[in-house]
Amino acid sequence: MVEVRVNRLAAALLGLLAATPCFAAPKPAQRPPLSTQPISLMTVPWWHARHEAKLAEARRSPVDLVFLGDSITQDYEKSGPPAWQDFVPVWQHFYGDRHSLNLGFSGDATSHLLWRMEHGEVDGMSPKVAIILIGANGLGRLHWSAEENVRGIEAVVAETRRKLPTTKILLLGVLPSERSAYATETTREINQSLAAEYGNHAVPSVTFVDASAVFLHHGVIDRSLFLDPLLTPPAPPLHPSAEGQARLATAIEPTLASLLGDRDHTR
Repeated sequence: MVEVRVNRLAAALLGLLAATPCFAAPKPAQRPPLSTQPISLMTVPWWHARHEAKLAEARRSPVDLVFLGDSITQDYEKSGPPAWQDFVPVWQHFYGDRHSLNLGFSGDATSHLLWRMEHGEVDGMSPKVAIILIGANGLGRLHWSAEENVRGIEAVVAETRRKLPTTKILLLGVLPSERSAYATETTREINQSLAAEYGNHAVPSVTFVDASAVFLHHGVIDRSLFLDPLLTPPAPPLHPSAEGQARLATAIEPTLASLLGDRDHTR
């Protein structure tokens, strides 16, 4: 009789265990990717000096249009000769009468742009439009994945919306380059993800434009629209030349004019 009772008790315990959910040990929290973390380059003298200069420039006059980016945006401050690096006329034609501020910093990835935004560069302004072109440097030595780059760009968009709540955002896709098969494929994946997330005004106040086609001829990089092959020594196409930048400005101008509510500068 005792043995029967023990067996019945054991069976009951087994049934209770089978009916009880089994909870696995919690997984350690994953750290956010570096692409989403503000990282300072203030120990680099020219970067420090440019940051301070841009803080002062932003305070001097009202800003209706702000550019947030890397060297591709900073290149607008270069002048020629030669003609392929004479960007100032392009800037003056498209943006000179629009109270524009160039916050492009050479070498910046999303993490560096986030630091600059969190340390005053867009404080105290209420531009009508912010143009974001960032991500190319995540595909260089950093070698971030498409997901890491997208997460970083998302963080920049979110910070722009937080800091500039009344500003419309024109988010540009990462421009094509000819650095490696990895960079080419990852650029394509990034832009597909951004189009899926921000296309068709899926996020309020954000307009996404992928201008990759401007720099392609029959699906292949048009090297004549980049300045890098003209350098000494030559480098793979990455930075648009003045002509390439003018074509980019032309491609986005109808959208930008609509967002700003002013005239189309291509006409």
